[in-house]
Amino acid sequence: MKLLKLAAAAAVVVSTFATSAYAQEIRIAQLRQINYLPFTVIEQQGLFEKHAAELGAPDMTAQFITFGNGSATTDALISGNVEFVAVGLTNFAILWERSGGNVKGVSSVSGIPFPLLTRNPDIQTIEDFGPNDRIAVPTIGVSVQAIMLSIALEKAYGPEGRDRLNEQTVQLSHPDAAQALSNPQHEVNSHFSSAPYYLVSLRDPNIREIFSYSELFEEPVASNILFTTTQQHEANPIASQAMIAALKEAHDFINDNVEEAARLYLEVSGDPITEEEVVAVLTGEGTVFSTNPAGAMPVWEFMNDSGMLQTRPETWQEMFFENVHDQIAD
Repeated sequence: MKLLKLAAAAAVVVSTFATSAYAQEIRIAQLRQINYLPFTVIEQQGLFEKHAAELGAPDMTAQFITFGNGSATTDALISGNVEFVAVGLTNFAILWERSGGNVKGVSSVSGIPFPLLTRNPDIQTIEDFGPNDRIAVPTIGVSVQAIMLSIALEKAYGPEGRDRLNEQTVQLSHPDAAQALSNPQHEVNSHFSSAPYYLVSLRDPNIREIFSYSELFEEPVASNILFTTTQQHEANPIASQAMIAALKEAHDFINDNVEEAARLYLEVSGDPITEEEVVAVLTGEGTVFSTNPAGAMPVWEFMNDSGMLQTRPETWQEMFFENVHDQIAD
């Protein structure tokens, strides 16, 4: 049902998207997760405005708007309420295909692996989930968590096992899922989580990690993609260029100043976690801050193999605007 909704919405992107030619304010949709730390750096250090001015648009500014889930952000793009969206690479791929290529990638934002958590003491591996277990993901069928669960099931059972836990999967936002997981009486006893939520959950001695999605791949996955419509990209070419330049500078700042970046995140977010915990996430195995969508192809190939995508991209460049390829490749 969610795929049908995305398909119908994407089909009217061209007719409903209100372009903002030469817009002075560029609105970027984001979620409240550590994945979006590069945007925090860009906003706090004025990097978008700096690079827009260098490119000849001294009055262009960026506004970062936080949404509750990836579907809400893509709805905002389609309705013309934002110019750029950054969500999971799976949501992006579905919208890219359903729009006939009128939605394309601008840059990778980040890749921060997240774990599948449970409070069921009988579950040690993904093969131990039973009919009474309930696993929360942010969006059934299309979220990165939902796709990663299917990839893990395929590795365990083969292609016929991809949908093995469909009946046990429920849709909840990360805050609601974390709260449910901490409640011994709640039917949801597992959560395919995200930072910072899993950091708080793992403080509970009854909750533990089953696996992280980083274990499913040979290289880090750029799981968070910045994208826009063809109309927006062509109407505001400076905005796309400024976003890429700002992201590169933000990535360099995070990679070179991890402790300072962690403190900045906590100052802005107010999350009840420690600087040491944030540093551990930023430096953890599989974490990547880069404009290059490296590692994304295996996920998109799986989506094609499993029927979620009818189009099989041969390279990531097919899904990104041609004039950004050289800018975002490392």
